[in-house]
Amino acid sequence: MALSYKARKRWSLIILLVGLPLYIVVAVTLADWLRRAFDGPPMIVELVVFVVLGFLWMLPFRAVFLGVGQPDPDDDQAER
Repeated sequence: MALSYKARKRWSLIILLVGLPLYIVVAVTLADWLRRAFDGPPMIVELVVFVVLGFLWMLPFRAVFLGVGQPDPDDDQAER
């Protein structure tokens, strides 16, 4: 089931305003757990963890964000 342009735009806002901050809290909690569990891993390991987690959040939502910045393809007035 494909989402309409307006639905994708709304879902992208919800994901960015609600989901992303929650994901950031989870990522920081995971990094904090790694610090406690492994007695402070090297900074490069923490950097790799944050970079990987920074890319992982967007993979499931790629279809939602695709084309949201473009004009509405169903809007007839945008073509004029």
